Amino acid sequence: MRGEIFVGFATFLSLASVIILIFAHVGQISTSKVPHSIYMAKVNTSGYGDALTSAFLNPIFGLYTSNASAPLSTRAGLRQVYEFGFYSHCAYVNDTAGICSNSSTAHPYRPYEYLTQDMAANYSTLTDAIILGIPFRDSNSLGQKSKAGYYLILLGTIAAALALLTGVLKYSFTFMISTVSAALSSLFLLIGAALWTVAVTKSNSINNFRIGPDNNRVSLGFTVSIGPALYLVWASFVCMFVSLVPYMIS
Repeated sequence: MRGEIFVGFATFLSLASVIILIFAHVGQISTSKVPHSIYMAKVNTSGYGDALTSAFLNPIFGLYTSNASAPLSTRAGLRQVYEFGFYSHCAYVNDTAGICSNSSTAHPYRPYEYLTQDMAANYSTLTDAIILGIPFRDSNSLGQKSKAGYYLILLGTIAAALALLTGVLKYSFTFMISTVSAALSSLFLLIGAALWTVAVTKSNSINNFRIGPDNNRVSLGFTVSIGPALYLVWASFVCMFVSLVPYMIS
């Protein structure tokens, strides 16, 4: 009876981990309510126009677009908010209206590249001249970390599902498989979540970036923040790590 309790607890933790990871994976696959609310990172650009106006004392026209359906990466205009998932990123002109990029496996987190590709050529050139020497602009490094993180999280998801499926079979060798799978899932999720956390943390260097003359320096108006999907991945890691104990006892 005690063994069944341990198995049941481990199975519950594995199930919780898999469900949590499924939610993390669906983030930003579309602009509908649930995927819209789940993202690994967010970049709010709504203050950039005001920052340019304040720094250069000239009004800014044509930087943003109000057309929510305008395609991304075609210099159709900057959006107010960008949210990033595992398979695509979506850009929104307000709280609800937006459009997503084409989906791809391990969609890289390259915020600077995506933002400047939406800007008209004159504004992207200006932005290139302004933003120098900070990790936010290093699209290659951020993209590599996020892609590696995705594949590790995917492996962690598969291992968590394997631990769940084998854990319900009451045989010693299946418990051993569950234990190994849970250990591998914990390791993959830990490293994957850490890589994504490093990428987002590096990119939020833009939050403190200031422009303008020394006597009138203002914030650039870009704000990077960690999204709920990244916290979900960390929560999934905790579930799998804790499940190791009852799996091993079983």
